[in-house]
Amino acid sequence: MNPFREDLVARNQPEPCTIVIFGATGDLTHRKLVPALYNLAIDGELPAGTRIIGFARRDKSDDEFRAGLEGINRAVSRNGHDGSVWDPFVRDVSYHCSEFTDADGYARLADRLDELDRSHGGRGNRLFYIASAPEFFDVILENLKKSGLNRAPEGCWARVIVEKPFGTDLATARHLNRVVNATFDERDTYRIDHYLGKETAQNLMVLRFANAIFEPLWNSRSISHIQITCAENLGMEGGRGGYYDKSGALRDMVQNHLLQLLSLVAMEPPTDLSADGVRDEKVKIIRSLRPWDTPEKVAENVVRAQYTAGHVDGAPVPGYRGEDRVPDDSDTESYVALRVLIDTWRWNGVPFYIRMGKRLPKKSTEISIHFKEAPGVLFSALPGGLPGGNVLVIRIQPDEGISLRMVSKIPGTSLRLETVKMDFHYATSFGKASPEAYERLLIDAMAGDATLFARRDEVEEAWQFIDHIENAWHAPADQRPPMAEFTAGSWGPKEADDLIARDGHAWRRL
Repeated sequence: MNPFREDLVARNQPEPCTIVIFGATGDLTHRKLVPALYNLAIDGELPAGTRIIGFARRDKSDDEFRAGLEGINRAVSRNGHDGSVWDPFVRDVSYHCSEFTDADGYARLADRLDELDRSHGGRGNRLFYIASAPEFFDVILENLKKSGLNRAPEGCWARVIVEKPFGTDLATARHLNRVVNATFDERDTYRIDHYLGKETAQNLMVLRFANAIFEPLWNSRSISHIQITCAENLGMEGGRGGYYDKSGALRDMVQNHLLQLLSLVAMEPPTDLSADGVRDEKVKIIRSLRPWDTPEKVAENVVRAQYTAGHVDGAPVPGYRGEDRVPDDSDTESYVALRVLIDTWRWNGVPFYIRMGKRLPKKSTEISIHFKEAPGVLFSALPGGLPGGNVLVIRIQPDEGISLRMVSKIPGTSLRLETVKMDFHYATSFGKASPEAYERLLIDAMAGDATLFARRDEVEEAWQFIDHIENAWHAPADQRPPMAEFTAGSWGPKEADDLIARDGHAWRRL
């Protein structure tokens, strides 16, 4: 085995640790994090000796905390709820009551961690997961530093996972990066983006670099354009309107999730599969995005919109400004479409189109690679000519898989052409459901593998690109690009169709 393979195997071995979750009474902990750890236990992948401590301000006993976790786990676990696995799993789950601002609470946590290590033979490894509201990120990190919890015992490690949003613009992201890096080394900092934990997102590099039929075509000579679509049929249910109106589609989804997918699609082959090898190439792509740095460029290349009242899945739904906790005069976009250019040798002249919207007809995230059409000289005399070019579709959710559209002859005595699909589904091909994104990301953090986590420079470069657009949207009213509208349940505003049509393309129908 060569040294590279030895390194690859070694870095994928997770180590037991104590996981401290800040914001433990929140929805993320109950619906995602604890079920993910439980599913790892079912699959035999959770390291023996791993313990979980929930840190939050509500007054709860360990038993009350465990009971709340169990009730939701029964409803959401992808493997179902197995009491023979849950009972030993939950015995290692406990609760620590403290305000995030209370320094004494962190001192008591430190004593508790030390006592657990002494009484249960713990290794002293600590994984801190900040799943609180963003306004507490700073104070949690600062108190971890003051209490010494950021310093691992000799021979052990202390790491931190920080949930999105990682800042609201470049300035706040830089500030948070300074606070994080004053508390934990960059190698111990894991900025999480759950989209990168999805099986198909991880498979992008394998699809590109392990299949000789694709990589020679993955450039401007063969590809016409690329589309990245994130469609959601939900609106502002669950009182999310107040949070969402301070963020919007661009900052909530494009800055992190969709630019991460774009970088995986467009990156050059990394020198190796190490975390920094991959992330070095991703950040080059983000840095190469052509900036839309004036209101005129933003108006030409970006469309923002809000949905008006309509119907989704046959049910009437209100318009965005009629949603709970959304102001009547809101100027926040619930839909955004961008035309993106990457100024590199490989992608010169290839437009990338990104769209994300709420209250669209269905929930789906996909990447579609649209290849240039073959010369039509042989088939131009046929009715309709060639029925379209080849399209490679990478489905991120909900039906993870890959399909390839190609042209075939319809059976019969006449020469008639039609497009057909070669389709690959993860669930049917491998006989089991893909693990949830948080399962992969949590196990990677325990293994010290940061490949699927964002690095400091990635985050800041992405915000720099996004800030130009946000600044244009908040320019004086007479310079500000307009807000478009579309009916809830449709595929978005006419202006987004016009944006892609100017280059002779059309949005792919999902």
